[in-house]
Amino acid sequence: MGDTVGSRADTQRKQPLISPPEWLIRGLRPQRAPIPRAAVVRASIALAAPLAVGLAAGQPGYGALVAMGALSGVIGDTADAYRMRIFNIAVPQCFGAVGVMIGTLVYGDGWIAVAVLTLVALVSGMISTIGAVASVSGLLLLLNSVVGAGLPMPGPWWKAPLLLSLGGLFVLVLALVGWPLRARTPERTAVAATYRAAAELLAAAGTTAYGDRRQAVTGSLNASYDLILARRAHYHGRSTSMVRLLAQLNVLVPLIEAAAAAHLHGRASRRPEIAAAVRDLADVVATGRSDAVPDLVLPEPEGPADRAMNAALRHAAAVVHHADSDHPDHYGADDRLGRPAELGVRARRAAATVLLSPTSWRYGLRLALCIGLAQVLVSVVSVPRSYWVALTVTFVLKPDFGSVFSRAVLRALGTAVGVLTAALVLGVVPRGWWDVPVMVVLAALIPAVSANGYAFQTAAITPVILLISDQLNHLGFHLVLPRLLDSLIGCGITLIAGYLLWPESWHTRIGDRLAVAVEESARYVECAFGGGIGSGRTDSGAGTRTDGVTGARTDGGTAAPGDHGDRARLRRRLYRDLSVVRTEFQRALTEPPPTGKRAAAWWPLVVAAERIVDATTAARVRVDHGARPPAPEEVGEVTKQLRELAQGLRSSATLVEVPTRIEGDDEGVLAPLRQEVVAAREIASPQR
Repeated sequence: MGDTVGSRADTQRKQPLISPPEWLIRGLRPQRAPIPRAAVVRASIALAAPLAVGLAAGQPGYGALVAMGALSGVIGDTADAYRMRIFNIAVPQCFGAVGVMIGTLVYGDGWIAVAVLTLVALVSGMISTIGAVASVSGLLLLLNSVVGAGLPMPGPWWKAPLLLSLGGLFVLVLALVGWPLRARTPERTAVAATYRAAAELLAAAGTTAYGDRRQAVTGSLNASYDLILARRAHYHGRSTSMVRLLAQLNVLVPLIEAAAAAHLHGRASRRPEIAAAVRDLADVVATGRSDAVPDLVLPEPEGPADRAMNAALRHAAAVVHHADSDHPDHYGADDRLGRPAELGVRARRAAATVLLSPTSWRYGLRLALCIGLAQVLVSVVSVPRSYWVALTVTFVLKPDFGSVFSRAVLRALGTAVGVLTAALVLGVVPRGWWDVPVMVVLAALIPAVSANGYAFQTAAITPVILLISDQLNHLGFHLVLPRLLDSLIGCGITLIAGYLLWPESWHTRIGDRLAVAVEESARYVECAFGGGIGSGRTDSGAGTRTDGVTGARTDGGTAAPGDHGDRARLRRRLYRDLSVVRTEFQRALTEPPPTGKRAAAWWPLVVAAERIVDATTAARVRVDHGARPPAPEEVGEVTKQLRELAQGLRSSATLVEVPTRIEGDDEGVLAPLRQEVVAAREIASPQR
């Protein structure tokens, strides 16, 4: 007894009295990511070469502006496909050029500059809600406006935008060097990676690792479709190689559907030769060769799930190994998951999102408030080189980048590390040509560590910006401490005006987004098996109902099942929604209490929602390969319970247990789905 008490006391003495909070540890823990070697080389050349040219020409300030534009290009150089690199780098550079021009025109105008930068911040925040490229474009618009209004730029007004654009153009040229030799390689690599992810999913069927592998497949499949369909929208189906890649991607859909059935009901489909066959297909896709269809030796199927797997695998092998054809439609590459809309349609949708969305206005007003306060503060209080305060606000409060609170804290920590690095460089290394090799090293760190986390990215970017700024204002070591103070002021403004004054920042949105996903799951069940009475939405015609997803019309108030394309589109959208929920969950965990702890309570229901979608897919696959369809009453009861669950998620801040029993055939195809729905409804919050 005494030994036990003594051991407990020793354990307590070993534990630190003060330890960092869990949300901070999560933010500082580096994420695993491969180092993009090509991007590292491009960043070193793109940022160091302009400095060298500027020094050689006797115009170091011009070289610094070109390097600043190159820095913006390096930050936006995140795409693999060459055509997407053009879009990701060139479009934001145009916004950046407009931004620095606006800033230059209001430089030294006092309160006019405050008003203009506040308006630019409003526009920047609003357009950031459109998408990833628009987000970076909004960032550069505001960033360069702040820099132009805070630093003296060489005249006339067009020179600074031109020099910054040259830097971005230099990055773009470096990024496109390999295009003639590797034109289709990024797309082919992406599709092959999706095949390998599918092989790992099949290898994990029937094990606890299946959920994580399915997440990996979902992410890879979404990335590949985004890449291929975007390219094909440009080629309008004229590129045979792109159509073939789309066909190879399409045949993965039934294979992934069969994986859900194999995970729950498979026997022979869990054998290792199944995953090995998919790995072989991945190798064929990666090389781009066309071979004769191999004679696959697959295990003898023992049920509907196994038959589905064999059929999907043989069809995939036939498409992957098919010889080239002069006709794109030879591959049967139907756009069952949807081709991107026309450019004009997407532009109108983007404009509607910016002008009519409450989220867009809320983000814009939030960013404008903080930028306005920062500019008012530095106009009233004497702060040397005050543009750094607004720069900090811009980076921290970028609304689509994550938790405001944790980003402010991580920004302060990352800036402190970056300032220490800059202090070492500016205090030890002589100015002049020594800046070039130093920039080679510092620039390489930006793409090398950015994927590890926001604090790491901040620590890498800060010394680069300070070194470039020193070429413009020549303050040397005296530039360091004021920048640290400015960053702390910017973080303080963000925490107060961008976090504490917005109560929505304190609450996680997991419940609302999860409710949408659960409601979509009910529609997916109806799309897969047909809806019971009352499951559709009434059309204008009397006595006729239309299914809420597929549009199938039936008499008597019963919705007909959708076809395979309808189910594939809906399932893909569902998995995307659940992926967003997972991202929101991970983001909420970095918030301080009580938000982070409340978010953790939702995790079991996030997993349950994903299992419901998997169970629905598995049931539909089994029906397609010989199993008996479920009764309409059973389908209707399942969808009713799912909609009640969605309504409960919207009306309750905490999870509440709801005892549930769904009647049905215990040997039928919907038995696993009923179990998952019951389990989801019986998940209770620890704070009941």
